[in-house]
Amino acid sequence: MIGMMVVALAPTALLIGLGHVLRWRTALLPEAFWPPAEKLAYFVLLPALIVHGLATADLSEVPVGAMVAAIGLPLVITGAGLALVRRPLGIEPAAFTSVFQGGVRFNNYVGVTAALALFGPQAAALSAIAIATIVPIANILCVTVFARYVPGGAAEDGAAAGRASLLHTLKLLARNPLILACALGIALHAFHLGLPPGIEGFFKALGQSALPLGLLCVGAALDRESLGRSPRLAAISSLAKFGAMPALTALGCLAFGLSGAPAMLAVLFNALPTASSSYVLARQLGGDAPLMASLVATQTVIAVITVPLAMIAAQALFW
Repeated sequence: MIGMMVVALAPTALLIGLGHVLRWRTALLPEAFWPPAEKLAYFVLLPALIVHGLATADLSEVPVGAMVAAIGLPLVITGAGLALVRRPLGIEPAAFTSVFQGGVRFNNYVGVTAALALFGPQAAALSAIAIATIVPIANILCVTVFARYVPGGAAEDGAAAGRASLLHTLKLLARNPLILACALGIALHAFHLGLPPGIEGFFKALGQSALPLGLLCVGAALDRESLGRSPRLAAISSLAKFGAMPALTALGCLAFGLSGAPAMLAVLFNALPTASSSYVLARQLGGDAPLMASLVATQTVIAVITVPLAMIAAQALFW
């Protein structure tokens, strides 16, 4: 299983490495290529992948409720734990928004690519459940934290400020392309509408494009100068992401009776490094964007070791 895991995860690592080389080591693509490419992947291609996965997934033999609980509860518990230790650890509010995102958000591209490589066709339905669980919960938690801790967004400024902050939070969530894609995909599946043949192929093609382009963008975002900045905060965020999250997920799987591929995939998705789009959110909402860039780069590198270790431990427990 270990050898199979290394082989399965190798394309993901190679695509990330290629993206880094293309941006930082060659002049093949102009610098202006990468921001639009990341936007295309995030706003068009990845939502298409989510819609297609949810709308066409065969969930008849998938323990949906147990998976949702085992994946979703660790997100909430880890987020609450980070909020509780912020003051004792002396983390400034703006910096905390980055630490929080590093602790609860995940890289969709790495997760889906690794899941398909490890578990084959059945991973499409399981990944759709994981994404539909994590994306809304993580985004709601992160946007709420920004509304609470970024200057001017806290409800303690008064009732009017609190209502304005809540309204702003709801608007941000309503415009999030991944949340909208999850809602559309779930609706299409729940009402047994699916996707018409021509449209289904269109969404499938877009979704297949999301993974290689997204992984190339992840590699392109790896700036070596960002590595090693704020080691204390990186350690706190990474401990939550690579320690607490997979451990709590494994406990959740045991508690809810999950085993086999569903349990291993649940652990995989909650052991992934934080999303590169976290930097975009930090920049848009007034968080500590330089710290967020450092955490994205640091966690992506650390994940090369921690994700295989998490999968080995999950195999021993659930396979």
